[in-house]
Amino acid sequence: MSQLLDNEFSAQRHRNREAIQELGIDPFPGKVKREHTVEQVTKAHGEKDKESLEQEAIRVEVAGRIMLNRPMGKAAFATLMDGTGRLQFYIRRDAVPEEMFKAYKKTDLGDFVSVGGTLFRTKTGELTVQVDRYQYLSKAYRPLPDKHAGLKDTELRYRHRSLDLLSNPAVRETFKKRSGIIRAIREFMAGRDYLEVETPMMHVIPGGATARPFTTHHNTLDMELFMRIAPELHLKRLIIGGLDRVYEINRNFRNEGISTQHNPEFTMMEWYEAYANLDVMKEMVETMIREVVEKTCGKTMITYGDYELNFGAPFQSYTLIEATCKFGNYTPEQLQNHDSLLEIAKKLNIDEADKLEYGYLLAEVFETVAEPHLIQPTFITEYPVAISPLTKKIPGNDQFVERFEMYCAGMELANAYTEINDPLDQRRRFEDQMRQRAEGNDEAQHLDEDFLWAMEHGMPPAGGQGLGIDRLVMLLTNSPSIRDVILFPLMRPHHEA
Repeated sequence: MSQLLDNEFSAQRHRNREAIQELGIDPFPGKVKREHTVEQVTKAHGEKDKESLEQEAIRVEVAGRIMLNRPMGKAAFATLMDGTGRLQFYIRRDAVPEEMFKAYKKTDLGDFVSVGGTLFRTKTGELTVQVDRYQYLSKAYRPLPDKHAGLKDTELRYRHRSLDLLSNPAVRETFKKRSGIIRAIREFMAGRDYLEVETPMMHVIPGGATARPFTTHHNTLDMELFMRIAPELHLKRLIIGGLDRVYEINRNFRNEGISTQHNPEFTMMEWYEAYANLDVMKEMVETMIREVVEKTCGKTMITYGDYELNFGAPFQSYTLIEATCKFGNYTPEQLQNHDSLLEIAKKLNIDEADKLEYGYLLAEVFETVAEPHLIQPTFITEYPVAISPLTKKIPGNDQFVERFEMYCAGMELANAYTEINDPLDQRRRFEDQMRQRAEGNDEAQHLDEDFLWAMEHGMPPAGGQGLGIDRLVMLLTNSPSIRDVILFPLMRPHHEA
């Protein structure tokens, strides 16, 4: 506390707290009088004129943070803000008990108060509470960001999200919209008779996706655990167990880089449907996204950066090879031959291209030449088997699988499979992943005997899909970085006095 009070502003605010305590007032009371939100007041009475307010003598009890204060000797105008909006109040020394006005005089910007009184309109027409009751609630020891300059520094905004939310109304609207997007998704899934479930965050074996995991340790059991990189294998166990339609919206953790599209902790939605396949997953995600966009944005054509994205039109579709040929100006023959593909990869300066197997090499070339051009909602189908260890092969084609990824604005949004349900095939795929791990691919998947044991009891045909919630929110809120749509993105430690 001494370090805090060494600050000139904080020391003065502490003296104001002490003055309030000397009045016999608890500066941090536990009981608050509050009967209305600001939004309730403005919705019910915001359109009423001066005469109507005078005749009705409407009494309100509101509470919030002081954001503006204009003292005028024996009276003052001030503005408080709660989570729903702002409202002005007017306090006069002769209209409240003496200790209340003295408490007001020791109130600083950022402090919390509760006021009661009747509504009126000022000469300028602003809806205002004429105060006859003033309750002090909480002291802010540090000043808020300047009301005009706000909080502009990007790193400070992410690091101090509480101040960012206070200073930037657009940020508050982004996270309100995020909540609305997730609510709309849940409504859609309920309409399709899906059951929302929760699966473990800590796994004995990391699996369900190709990524490096975070590790932790359970002391009592003395065993290493992994923060989940995907819920896939647990959700499939539920399909095996007879829950035919399941989904989960929750966090995944991947020990990878940070960028405008990546945060190590992020929100994914995954869902699985028994007796479905890739075609069902394709129809479902297109319909879902279109409905969510219309419900949360009020239209299906939206702006994202420099792009106009049309979610109302049928989504485009290419095979992975077709897209790479289209945007890289190659022929299918060049991409289907390992040597010519390797030559292309070297010209594109793909790292360690010589060490990559055909499937990984093709995926890297696609990501380099095609992915940035996938602006409108687009499905990319037919992925190499080597990078799809949980996916059924295309009948008659041992090199490619029944998988799509859905892209928009150059970002991958969704990833779907016709799921493997043959335990022998799945074991072979896991064994190939383990071979890759032995050869140095630390992102390859582990062999999960518990999952195979469950699958060996019989797994129905199924389709499954994952959707990046954060990236979808980025698009629908026109946010350039994933950090703009995660309340507390991962940051390096930083301490200020």
